[in-house]
Amino acid sequence: MRVAVLFLSLPLWAQSPLTLQDAVKLALEKHPSVEAGRSAVKAAEMRISQARGGYLPKLNYSESWARSNNPVFVFSSLLTEHQFSAANFALGPLNRPDPLNNFQSQLTVDQAVYDGGQTRLALKSAELGRGLSAEEERGNNMNLIAGVVRAYHGAVLAAESRQVADEAVRSAEADLHRSEAIRAAGMATDADVLSIRVHLAAVREQQIRRKADLEVAIAALNEALGLPLSEAHTLSTPLTAVSIQEAPVENFEKESLTERPELRQARLATGLAQNQGASARAALLPQVSARAGFEADRQRFLTRGGANWLASISVHWNLFNGFSDKARIEEANYGLQRARALERQANAQIRLQVRRAYADFQSATQRIDVASAAVAMAEESLRITKNRYDGGLSNVTDLLRTETALLEARTRRLAAVYDQRMAAVNLELAAGSLSPNSEVLN
Repeated sequence: MRVAVLFLSLPLWAQSPLTLQDAVKLALEKHPSVEAGRSAVKAAEMRISQARGGYLPKLNYSESWARSNNPVFVFSSLLTEHQFSAANFALGPLNRPDPLNNFQSQLTVDQAVYDGGQTRLALKSAELGRGLSAEEERGNNMNLIAGVVRAYHGAVLAAESRQVADEAVRSAEADLHRSEAIRAAGMATDADVLSIRVHLAAVREQQIRRKADLEVAIAALNEALGLPLSEAHTLSTPLTAVSIQEAPVENFEKESLTERPELRQARLATGLAQNQGASARAALLPQVSARAGFEADRQRFLTRGGANWLASISVHWNLFNGFSDKARIEEANYGLQRARALERQANAQIRLQVRRAYADFQSATQRIDVASAAVAMAEESLRITKNRYDGGLSNVTDLLRTETALLEARTRRLAAVYDQRMAAVNLELAAGSLSPNSEVLN
């Protein structure tokens, strides 16, 4: 079977062979979905850093200015500015003081001493979220690999189908010349020649369709690779049957239950739901925090001021908030039930996908054997029919029937090989083992 497929939008010297494994590696470097998945994982890692920040102290600085003749403001500002004197006790200035500036600088440090484990639970949720993003990225990459294989072999199939159509056209043209020669010898009628002309028109129509299919397949491959749609390649991996090590379907099922990204995500989602329930219950516990502060107050921006400091420990305990916490705990419990149900559903669906892919692979493998035998028989039948037609022992109907049978047999064999290649990829995809180094890419 021919293996090279030339995309002629570039000169031949500008094209280089592209194997299927190279195409997969190129897609994992260039396709936008890979960058999107990688960015999602990085964002999840940043959420872990945010959650870890709950263990660290919070340092804040503020600067403010106020001016007022409010007696209380003036009195307290003079005290904090260390500018209060005996003259300020006079009843007149005390009741009706002149306006006063207060430039205030504050530096505070807050540290959570005990928060009922909410920081720890938030960190665990962030870590579970990173796991979910990582499994989503892995699943997207596996689907991307499968998409590249589908597009790559789809382009090769389109090229092979076009070549089959080209051969059918050449064969029909030869039949036409043969029938015209036989008619000239008085051994065929005009009706025979017209029948072959109709057959030639039909196979030319198929040739036109196969050409359009090839152009679309080229664009689809480039989209799967993350390249401009008109990029040119020489595809060097043939569309041939793949052989994988025989193993019971139970082996693939067992592998899928540990390797499938979707099932890992379902388990992580269950863990996240459990963590959310623990976080809801932690809201019922007291919270202890400590604060230290330094303050400077000045009548002028840099002068005539004083400083003070503060240290405190506070306890906050939510004793009742209208049953909101109870409802939140119940919500988390129902969320956990849902997550566990979805995990069981994913388990069953994945096992079904493995069995379907396994059956498809076996079926396609058997179809290849049947189709190959049919092609061999159709080729021999056509050879015999042409000889009989040349000798006047067969009519044009027999010739056209065998020509059509050979074209259909070759098309079915190509389709069976393509289906078997994709079934092998889908089997590894269903088992969760598809990677750039998988044997099915060779």
